[in-house]
Amino acid sequence: MKEIQCCVVSCEKQLDAAYWESQYKAKTTGWDLGIISPPIQTYVDRIDNKNNSILIPGCGNSYEAEYLLEHGFTNITVIDIAPTPLADLKEKFKNNPNIQIVLGDFFKQQGKYDLIIEQTFFCALPPVMRQKYVWKMHQLLADEGKLAGLLFNRTFEVRPPFGGSKEEYETLFGAAFDFLKMDVCPNSIAPRANSELLFELKKNNRVNVNLYEFSGITSIGSLESVTKKFNAMDGILNVSMSSNFAEVLIVSKNEIAVEELQNAISYDEKYKIKKIN
Repeated sequence: MKEIQCCVVSCEKQLDAAYWESQYKAKTTGWDLGIISPPIQTYVDRIDNKNNSILIPGCGNSYEAEYLLEHGFTNITVIDIAPTPLADLKEKFKNNPNIQIVLGDFFKQQGKYDLIIEQTFFCALPPVMRQKYVWKMHQLLADEGKLAGLLFNRTFEVRPPFGGSKEEYETLFGAAFDFLKMDVCPNSIAPRANSELLFELKKNNRVNVNLYEFSGITSIGSLESVTKKFNAMDGILNVSMSSNFAEVLIVSKNEIAVEELQNAISYDEKYKIKKIN
């Protein structure tokens, strides 16, 4: 089986619906295993409640959904922005009432889910979207909901996929989720051996998780200064800034008025913060 790679046409293309649709049409889908990933199969086999509401974002051909349906799960939603794989899924499952197939933007999805399965969605997103990913996942999960699946524990020269590290993920998801598991997979496919982390996170429903637009930061030094100011505020548990400094994720014990956040950074008139709803 080939090394995971999807950026065959061009690494400069925008990673939008047109980009991913072009990958499916050109069949440059090196990330597609043709089967459910073994670590996710093992995880699914341990789920007792077959009526859990389950979401699979960036589903592609979704062998995970097929496996779930074959094993009696009754409430599955899959979503992707590329029409081609979803057309195939709609044909394959046209007589199955236990799956909802959504063509659209994951970040506009609504609802509450007991489980969200992560399989090559996070790594397909540009790293600037990682704070938004955490925010949206927290929104979509039910109070006792879990986010589980696979994350890469390595970097890539040809991207996407975009990799990362356990330490990065622990910082990114910190306080917004309780960590139940994040370990190197013992049963990854051979080309991904020792480079995948199997993780299971439980939504922390005792905190507020908010995303904000931010402007004015131009350097790492400025980033560190702003982050320090926010972290010093009473009730703030975690602060994470996007890699382009345009968005900041804030996890807090209680809701914090945006005016308070603005006041904390008022030492520099360039800095502006606005809540994203």
